[in-house]
Amino acid sequence: MNKNIKSLFPPKILAILGGIWLLTNLCDRLWLALDRSVPAWDQSNHLTNSLAYLQALQSPQWLSWDWWHSFWAISTKYPPLTYIISAFFQFFLGKGDDQALLSNWLYSAILLLSVYLLGATLLSPKVGLWAAAITPLLPRYYETRLLFLLDTPLLAFAMASFCGLTLWRDQTRRRNQWLGAIALGLILGISLLTKQSVMFFLLFPLVGLGGYYLWNRRGERILQLIVSFLVSALVWFPWYRTNWIFLFSTIQNSNSIPATLEGDPSLNTLAAWTYYWQDLPFAVSWVLLIIPVVGLLLHLLGRFPPDKDGIDAKTARRGLAWLALYFGGAYFVCSSIYNKDTRYILPYLPILAIFLAYGLIQWRGRWTWVRGFTIALALLVAIAKLFPLPIPDNLAQSLSPSVNFRPYLGQRVPDAELIESVIQKQPYQTHTLGVIANTDSVNHNTLNFFGTLRDFQVKGRELGVKPEEVQQDGRSLDWFVTKTGANGFARDTQLALADRLKTDPQFTLQQRWQMPDNSELRLFHRKIPLVSVEPFSPAPTQITLDRVTVPTSFPPGHPTPIRYEWLGKGQDLAEGIVLLTWRSVQNPETSFWIHDHGLGMGTLLRTANDRGLRVIENTAMLPTADLPAGDYQLDAIYLQRNTGVTYPIAVPKTRVHLDPQQAPIPAPELDLVTQLRQLALNLPKGIKGLDPIFRQVDRLNQYDPNQDYLNQAEIALNYRLSHDSQPPVEWRYGVILANVLQQEPNPLIDHLETLIEQDPSNPYFSAYLAFVYLYNWQPYAAQKALQPALILAKNVPEIQGLNAIAALMQGNLVKAWQIGAPLLKKS
Repeated sequence: MNKNIKSLFPPKILAILGGIWLLTNLCDRLWLALDRSVPAWDQSNHLTNSLAYLQALQSPQWLSWDWWHSFWAISTKYPPLTYIISAFFQFFLGKGDDQALLSNWLYSAILLLSVYLLGATLLSPKVGLWAAAITPLLPRYYETRLLFLLDTPLLAFAMASFCGLTLWRDQTRRRNQWLGAIALGLILGISLLTKQSVMFFLLFPLVGLGGYYLWNRRGERILQLIVSFLVSALVWFPWYRTNWIFLFSTIQNSNSIPATLEGDPSLNTLAAWTYYWQDLPFAVSWVLLIIPVVGLLLHLLGRFPPDKDGIDAKTARRGLAWLALYFGGAYFVCSSIYNKDTRYILPYLPILAIFLAYGLIQWRGRWTWVRGFTIALALLVAIAKLFPLPIPDNLAQSLSPSVNFRPYLGQRVPDAELIESVIQKQPYQTHTLGVIANTDSVNHNTLNFFGTLRDFQVKGRELGVKPEEVQQDGRSLDWFVTKTGANGFARDTQLALADRLKTDPQFTLQQRWQMPDNSELRLFHRKIPLVSVEPFSPAPTQITLDRVTVPTSFPPGHPTPIRYEWLGKGQDLAEGIVLLTWRSVQNPETSFWIHDHGLGMGTLLRTANDRGLRVIENTAMLPTADLPAGDYQLDAIYLQRNTGVTYPIAVPKTRVHLDPQQAPIPAPELDLVTQLRQLALNLPKGIKGLDPIFRQVDRLNQYDPNQDYLNQAEIALNYRLSHDSQPPVEWRYGVILANVLQQEPNPLIDHLETLIEQDPSNPYFSAYLAFVYLYNWQPYAAQKALQPALILAKNVPEIQGLNAIAALMQGNLVKAWQIGAPLLKKS
């Protein structure tokens, strides 16, 4: 195999391929150097993930299972290889969009080599070389590779996988077959760690080849395919094992929902199956589509002289049929998916380029010049589409009907300036922006990316849609970004909040910027922030509660406004959690409520410094509804997150009175830790309780994009559970929910087992435990844990569903079908 492949790469071929690769990438870098636009929605989201992996890789803990778990969990929706590769480029070349796109130098090399090898091995080196020349000139490809998207690496690795499969298929020596199977497994693993949809393109070739070997009883070849799969699993399995539970929602969010919003044709219509066929002129251009097809037709009609060095008919038929299996299978699978997008089918275009190259080389004899003319014309059209040259647009459009994809040369959008304004106003904290504008240049993802570039200090988040969600957003965030004029995809409920901010006495217009379209970008800030930080000197040696401002009397069971003012060193404050207990003066051991949270609600920058700071928290607490009337006073403990060190905090003399007869007092939103503990009270209700939990958690995660409130709740409640002789069961609910949302199966299992011992009559706790075991790939333990639930609530469909999944994961297909089939009929 090595000798044959080496023979396909003489110095002349390598020089031509290297020239195509270099010219393609230099053209891309020129375009990027001219472009002054900012990354839009998807690009910004992917770039933010790449920065998150860059941050993780700067302090790796290679031997720590917890570090690897958190590493794979950074990206829960998309496999992370694209982000990891771009992180390496940004590590050496600096952070940013253009630096991340330097990874395209790698992907284009992989793509060109794969296309050439496929054309050369299946047809001839001449076809492979012309296909490599055609591929970079495909409009859909050069439009996509100028944006930081997953489609470019997906294209490269899909081609590499198909190339690897082809080379393995054609091996005749046993040793080379096994080596090729291992290499194929590694390539497949890398591809699946790039994007799951690579299997859309490899499905038909793999199934077709496997079926052929089965039919011909080629057992060793089947075994080699199995080995390839096992080798690939070594690469992709860790990420999928960590995030498999999110894949179900990803399928829904990336298929049905976007298709409905975009009005894509239903699968029972002809339009759904001709969508990508009609897109071919836009994806390929008329130049590259018509001339090769005409050449092939003239060849079949015998209009060209014989090609003495041409491809024999048998080789051509075999090679073209194999390519057609990939091309046709990819077209069928992508067409059968409800959500249509012209980028989704990108990995079949290089195969089309090989077909076109085969047609192009048919121009022979005195028509040989047509080959070079076609590439030159396609290159000229591509340059005209990419750069503002003195070529009539209608001429370029007639030859390539795709839209012009030229660099934006106008005024920069002030996204970076807006982020800087937030940081200058409150430099000691992280911040969350409620972004109401939703255009391609001003949206939550783009502002989130620019905030991440500033050391992750500012996060942009999209507001809810429902009126009650938007109202909650308005109470829970300190910063909002609005825009006059066109607002893209912003909803009416969100725009209504933008209008209210202009006259809301709780907010002030922090700054405004003129946009290139003459609209105005506006930044609003809460006048009395939920958390604010200011320098203080001298810095006390320990955390001090300087002042507590709270009503002297209020009713239980209702949020009550409270203001804490803390003093301390910056690092101690950032790494501290306060355990606050309001105890009855009469019965301190039995009548109390807690208000534990991270200092500054977890927004303080964790920088190692001794600067003195004053942290002011304007929040609300929730006295338990069944507390007796009477006087209560505060008890406070400082808990260092990392070391577990604690010490009592001296508090001002503060006594409050609970009066059930008193009317509730208007208060801000409860802190996120308290909200989490309240949501956890729904856990004993089973499925009915889970819906409000996860619906509200979605909002909480918007307000704290780092989800630090989960860590605060887990540490505080674990401390209380281990130090209180008779802890309320509700505390364990809270830590269980925090563990669930942080994907921490091992401590979660321990807490659930304890909870089952305390309340064996509730079937849902056993069901939760079984679910955690399934998530952790322990189906036998899951089925064993599920037995009490099956006895107590055997008719609950969700519990029966867990039982079916446990059987399926153990390989008991018959039992899984017996349990699951009736459930499918009911649904």
